[in-house]
Amino acid sequence: MNPKQLSFQNTAQTIIKNLNKRNMQGYYCATKEEALQKALQLMPAKSSVGWGGSMTLDEIGLLDVIKQGDYNAIDRTQGDPKEQASKIFLADYFLMSTNAITLDGELINIDGRANRICYLCYGPEHVLIIAGMNKVVPDVESGIKRVRNMATPPNTTRLHKDTPCAKVGRCMDCLALDCICNQVLVTRRSGQAGRISVILVGEELGY
Repeated sequence: MNPKQLSFQNTAQTIIKNLNKRNMQGYYCATKEEALQKALQLMPAKSSVGWGGSMTLDEIGLLDVIKQGDYNAIDRTQGDPKEQASKIFLADYFLMSTNAITLDGELINIDGRANRICYLCYGPEHVLIIAGMNKVVPDVESGIKRVRNMATPPNTTRLHKDTPCAKVGRCMDCLALDCICNQVLVTRRSGQAGRISVILVGEELGY
């Protein structure tokens, strides 16, 4: 284990202890392959599973396994959007990443329409979050800055949005029609013990 890997592991253990204090469960996996296996261990076969837009889920290969495996996959891009959204609301598991996570165990997420963070707040029986250690920040303020300046510009580019950040590479605090920074959510604690689980991965994943 090299110094960077050891640092990731030690940092993750700090976060996991603080997640536990906040009624959330935390796990650490050194690689995306280990994270994939851990996620599958946490979700029993036959479970109904929905997910939000996430490069991380794609990068570890989880969505492919869910779609092809012994799960009831609820793909919001297939079929009637309102019907799929209702199904996800009642799902056994909702999968997502987080835009940032603080050392103290708080989650920071920013959405355009809240069609991802709404399920984090309420609905599915379990929420499983997978995040690379590149998402770790010292505090909430740093987390919001990270999302706006490091995650949002590539996301708006990926989604072909006409926003200032897509052009200049940093947040311009815009009110553009295509703005995807409309809803800011800080999850400081889960109201239901064990509902939210976080798998931290010792790699750079997502934006």
